[in-house]
Amino acid sequence: MKPAPQWFIFLLVSLLLLVSSTTFGKEIRAHCQIETKSEKMSGGTIVYDKAGKGTNILLLHGLFAAKEQWQTLLCSLAAAGYTAIAPDLPGYGKSDDFPLAVYPLYNQVALLRQFTDRINVTQLDIAGSSMGGTIATLYANRFPENVRTLAFIGSPLGIVGWSNEVSNLLYRGINPFIPMNDDQFDLELRLLFVNPLIVPSSQKKEIISNYITLNRHYVDVWNIVTSYANVLWNESLSLGPTLIIWGKDDQIFDISGATKLRRQIPGSEVHRLPHAGHLLLIENADEVAPIYLDFLQSHKMTATKKKTGAKHIPIKNLKKNSKL
Repeated sequence: MKPAPQWFIFLLVSLLLLVSSTTFGKEIRAHCQIETKSEKMSGGTIVYDKAGKGTNILLLHGLFAAKEQWQTLLCSLAAAGYTAIAPDLPGYGKSDDFPLAVYPLYNQVALLRQFTDRINVTQLDIAGSSMGGTIATLYANRFPENVRTLAFIGSPLGIVGWSNEVSNLLYRGINPFIPMNDDQFDLELRLLFVNPLIVPSSQKKEIISNYITLNRHYVDVWNIVTSYANVLWNESLSLGPTLIIWGKDDQIFDISGATKLRRQIPGSEVHRLPHAGHLLLIENADEVAPIYLDFLQSHKMTATKKKTGAKHIPIKNLKKNSKL
């Protein structure tokens, strides 16, 4: 099954920009020079946004999303003296020419390592939203010598189960993340945002039409990704400095998961944001940016310590079938 056609990708991007333009970051982006580049990989091409000059930060989006969700934070990080890099993950957005075999999360990690090697990024900070936070964790766990810090910009997949509302919907055979009609599409937005935007009916109709036409593809990807529902709880993690930012009004993964994640990553720094939902990178960019920048600043000596020979805690029990 082929991924979404280009017309849908551009429609999705315009929708993401419509959402992000409602935040204060509109002014920040107006003075930000974002380069869009591409890099050929095994099995396809990764398209990515890049802005700024300085220490490298890799930003990973969530399921059925795209790099454009990061634009406000990308520009905030660039303005603060970092090089921010936000790829469309393999199989998502404009990185759409990969086979179905790329979607398992450990395969995403392997391709991202190839990607960072190709663009000559050997040391980086890494952050992710939702599924992207899970992939970022697996990357940091697999390559600790290359990762200075890890940040969860919103709740990740893999540490706590679905919220009661999402669980009840799935039990009834309704997947709000693959909406089949207007009501399900509106429900998805309500679950993802504290203050859902109003999507023009013409855009809504085209997006739903794509989900219907390529339903098999979306269901296949959903089944692959959600098979990692407990990966962060079951995985043996040895991570460096870690930041956890979780919305108190997250309707995808309940705020109680922040405590569980902190137990799984001893020494991690946790921020619970009031009046914040699941997509903090879009809806709460103005609150997230200073928290993340303060965290990065507080751990700026990490790279120096690595260069002087500080030892990393080795990975424990890496999965044999990870293909990394």
